[in-house]
Amino acid sequence: MLTVAQMGEADQLTIAGGTSAIELMENAGDAVVGEIGRRWSPRPVIVLCGPGNNGGDGFVAARRLAEAGWPVRIALLGRRDHLAGEAAYHAGLWLGDVEPMAPAALKDAQLVVDAVFGAGLSRPLQGLALETLAAAAERKLALVAVDVPSGVMGDTGEAFGAVAAVLTVTCFRKKPGHLILPGRSLCGEVVVADIGTPAVVLEQIAPNTFQNAPVLWLSDLPQAQDDGTKYTRGHALISGGYPMTGAARMAARAAGRIGAGLTTIAVPEIALGVYASALTSIMVHPIAKAGDFDRLLDDARLSAFLIGPGAGVSAETHARALAFLATGRPTVLDADAITGFRDEPTALDRAIVGPCVLTPHDGEFARVFDPHGDKLTRTRAAARRSGAVVVLKGNDTVIASPDGRAIINADAPSTLATAGAGDVLSGIVLGLLAQGMDPFQAAAAAVWLHGAAAAEFGPGLMAEDLPDLLPTVLSALFGPGAAAKLRNRAI
Repeated sequence: MLTVAQMGEADQLTIAGGTSAIELMENAGDAVVGEIGRRWSPRPVIVLCGPGNNGGDGFVAARRLAEAGWPVRIALLGRRDHLAGEAAYHAGLWLGDVEPMAPAALKDAQLVVDAVFGAGLSRPLQGLALETLAAAAERKLALVAVDVPSGVMGDTGEAFGAVAAVLTVTCFRKKPGHLILPGRSLCGEVVVADIGTPAVVLEQIAPNTFQNAPVLWLSDLPQAQDDGTKYTRGHALISGGYPMTGAARMAARAAGRIGAGLTTIAVPEIALGVYASALTSIMVHPIAKAGDFDRLLDDARLSAFLIGPGAGVSAETHARALAFLATGRPTVLDADAITGFRDEPTALDRAIVGPCVLTPHDGEFARVFDPHGDKLTRTRAAARRSGAVVVLKGNDTVIASPDGRAIINADAPSTLATAGAGDVLSGIVLGLLAQGMDPFQAAAAAVWLHGAAAAEFGPGLMAEDLPDLLPTVLSALFGPGAAAKLRNRAI
């Protein structure tokens, strides 16, 4: 995935390699026409062209559609003689009329090509562009966007005046705005077109933002080994709450289903019967008196910790979170364990001395990190400040590493918006960490597997369904047949 600036760099590297800017624009317009021809039969089309390179792509698309026999008109924002560079060149090849952009230009159009502004726009839509696109939306006309729907910010997914497209055709690689809400919901189907940019330019650009897919982490996803034992597969420990016991139980089952060899929940003695009666393969360790918890942590065989699900916001939860972190062993903080640092957020940063994954939703995030700015930027900033991998949950979950890398997840179904789903996610992360997986990759894998499990179930999902769906997803990843499809999802 490339930022707007990196895509500009990719174009310049391609041009330096011998492909002209005029040819790149021709190829971009051709790609738009190709995708239109695959989905629609000829019908009246209006191509809305802006004053820059996006408009130049629109002139190419209009000319190619006209050559294929489509009835095409162009409406331009601004004056034709103000176009420059390759956009002016391709506008000069258009032999038809050019109308001024206005809602009236839509006339009898049945399909609209939005080539007004691309991903580099840094201000809200206004004036005739805003009015014309709004009129197209009001008339429910099918809209095809070139690069992004005009008004969507390519680097952030923020949208100012944009209207929804049914299809977006972008070039070479997606941008963050194609995946982060609300941009993602406005793009419709996204097609990444090959316009002749050599793949080798990625090595020169070295992008650090990716779309979540198994190809990023599958080779490191733990698998049971022939010579392995339950001890070699890791021992996960969860701090269980009371009276809210369901969250920790779901997290524990998720840790076990994802492969942790042993999973233990440390619980208040009063809750022992509740936990023990509901769990079989999950061990329950009662904490009866002062010092029991600290003595439990002395067991070096414990390989990863989780606190937060159902824990409650209390001094005890805060103290246990600090104790987990002080061991330097991999630790997941979720929910109440994160909120416990709200009075002194930087104490969290100081406490993180080993591998750590934080899994907040927006409300929890805002209690300890700066909530201002776009989702990708603030998640990266939180990871950099805290030294932890930060998973900012949502329908467009962002996973950020302290070193600046980020992964955007775009495949989670809306059925995950149900109580307890986040507890299961934290349990999956825990189980992978317990088996020795790198925290950044473990977080990305957990988010993807969590979404895939939900998609496997479909409507009617409850959080407790998720752990039992993980074996099916894992079988698809590691088995024949569907494995290749899952491994090679586009990034």
